[in-house]
Parts: sequence; structure tokens; C-alpha cells
Amino acid sequence: MKDRLVTRGYCFILAANFLLFFGFWLLMPVLPFYLLEEFGADKATIGVVLSCYTVAGLCIRPFSGYLLDTFARKPLYLLAYFIFTAMFAGYLVAGTLTVFILFRIIHGVSFGMVTVGGNTIVIDIMPSSRRGEGLGYYGLANNLAMSTGPMMGLFLHDAGVSYTIIFCCSLGACLLGFLCASAVKTPYKPPVKREPISLDRFILLKGLPGGISLLLLSIPYGMTTNYVAMYARQINIQASTGFFFTFLAAGMAVSRLFSGRLVDKGKITQIIMAGLYVVVISFFLLSACVYVIQWNSAFCTVLFFCIALMLGVGFGTMFPAYNTLFVNLAPNNQRGTATSTYLTSWDVGIGIGMLAGGYIAEISTFDKAYLVGACLTIVATLYFKMKVTPHYHKNKLR
Repeated sequence: MKDRLVTRGYCFILAANFLLFFGFWLLMPVLPFYLLEEFGADKATIGVVLSCYTVAGLCIRPFSGYLLDTFARKPLYLLAYFIFTAMFAGYLVAGTLTVFILFRIIHGVSFGMVTVGGNTIVIDIMPSSRRGEGLGYYGLANNLAMSTGPMMGLFLHDAGVSYTIIFCCSLGACLLGFLCASAVKTPYKPPVKREPISLDRFILLKGLPGGISLLLLSIPYGMTTNYVAMYARQINIQASTGFFFTFLAAGMAVSRLFSGRLVDKGKITQIIMAGLYVVVISFFLLSACVYVIQWNSAFCTVLFFCIALMLGVGFGTMFPAYNTLFVNLAPNNQRGTATSTYLTSWDVGIGIGMLAGGYIAEISTFDKAYLVGACLTIVATLYFKMKVTPHYHKNKLR
């Protein structure tokens, strides 16, 4: 009976997570065009507006971990989910760029809380022996949303569908996701003694080395998810860039099928290193597409989508391993803090990637931005191998 309840709750949280990220990813590649066409924003301004979301999420992440470790998790999760959903309606009535930025900031704050809450609830309801696998399939829901969301958004945009309809699609998906989230049954969490406020209640200090390596990786990832459609248009790739996200998610989905089980067998650092090697190669190839297309456009188009598949395999391999790495460095009463530190590191890099990508493209071109990102992945790989791996094996608790 207990296993059945766990399975049912896990299915509901998977559905809620998928629909939340579907609404999120549906708008992700469309927003740069919306800001350009509706408000006349330049590339640098677009980068600032998009990054407001991530910066806001970053600011709430450490506090969300503390709140989730201290109070009942499900009510906080549902409140954040509701606010996140409501902000799609806010976009519909934002008549000026200033108002849009305000809603974007509120959206980011709610996203920071709801994603930490969802990850922590998954850790709570899954048996410890299957935690890596559970996180892997939970992340797979993100990947499925990543494959269908951006593709749907770009197809609707390319077909001339109004931005109002696109925003309503995101709103409808998240409303349905909120209903699924409400149906999740979480285990009883007894009241905990509220310890004195200290830095390690907001940030997992032992996770900082891993956070630095993850941050360096997420900078080029942020550039890719937000600007790859513009990059493809800049270098004149004729195929629909919506398929880039489909291949990206397909690669993540394939890698999730085995990476979570390997993580449960203790091969955490080995899995991350393997993913790092794939990602390094992928970003250098992505930056080289501007030259490849001048030689053979058909080959460049195929390479472009192969890069998406490789990036998916690389990041999909690393995500559950990184998440488990942070959790294994924290005591049980700091699971929320561990998860928020993991996601905070990711968000910092995404925000830097949005800003840096827009700025570099404004003064140069997108291929130069991706070349910078590729160099950062090399730094991340070296740092993980020389610093993070020995630190983890010395300090892990399980």
C-alpha cells in the first residue's frame, strides 16, 4: 500500500514538473522575438530583461532551501507554483517594458521556490536506494518539456500565431500542472528545532566547489537555450530551430535511462566527467558552425542538430549526478539547502550566460559568444577533475 502511494505521488509530481517546465520552455525561445517586435529592444536589452528572471530566482534560492527545511514543504511548493502560473497572465497585460520586467522578476522568484520545492519533495518520497533513478526520471520530465515546449513555441511563432495565444498556452499548461501538484501526497514532516541563523542554513558550504564547476557549465547553456534560434538565423540555417530543442531533449532522455542507475551505484564523479567531455566538444562545434555553413550548408544543418543531441547526452548524464553529489554532501535535515545550492549555482551561470550572450552578440557575433562558452567548459572540466572530485570523496556523507 505504501509503495502504491509513493508511486502515485511520484507520478503526480512528474506530471506537475513536466507541465511547469512546458509552460516555461514554450516561451523561452519566443521571448527574444517578442521583446524585439513588441518593445523594439536591442540584443543587450533583451539579455538584461531575460536575465532578470534568473537573477530573481537566484536571490530566493538560498532562502527557499532554508524555508523548505524549516516549514511544511507542500504548502510552500503550491504557493510558489500558483504565483508562477499567475505571472503568465501578467505578461498578457504588461503594456510597457518596465511592467514586463516587474512581472519577470516576480516570475523568477516563484520559479526559484517552486523548483527547489519540487526537487526536495521528490527526494522525500523516493526510497534512498532509488534516489538517483528517481531524480533521473524527474529530470526526464524536464527534458520532455524541453523537447515539446520550445518546438511548439517556435512553430506557433513561425506560423504567425499571436503572442497572446502563446502566453495563454503556457498559462493553461501550468494551471493543469498546479492541479497535479495539489494531488501529491507527501510524507509527514515533524516540526524541527529552528537552529540559529547561519550561512550554512542558506548555502551548503561543502557544495561550493561543485557549485563553481556547475556555474561554469551553465553559462554556455544559458547562451544556447536563449539565443540559439537567433544564432541559427544569423548564420542562415534554413531548418526550423525548434528541432534543436527536440534533439537536445532526446539526448537528455536517452542519457537519463542509464545515468540515474549508475549514480545509484556510486559512480557519481565518473558520470560527471564523461558528460563534461561530451559537452566540451559540443560547444566548440557549435561555435564553428558559422564557418562550416560557408563550406556546406546541408552538412552544417545536420551537424547543428547532432550538436543538440550531444549536448543533451552530456547534460542529461550530468544533471542527476550533480544533484546527488550535493545531496550526498548534506545531512538529511539540509536536503532543501543542498538542492537550493545546486540550483542556485545553475541559475547564476544561466543568468551570466543570458547577459554575456546578449552583450557579446551586440558588440560582435553569437559564434564568438559560444566560443567563449566553450572555453569555460574546459575550465569547468579541469576544475572538477582537480578540485571537486577529491573534495567530494573526502566529505561525502553517504
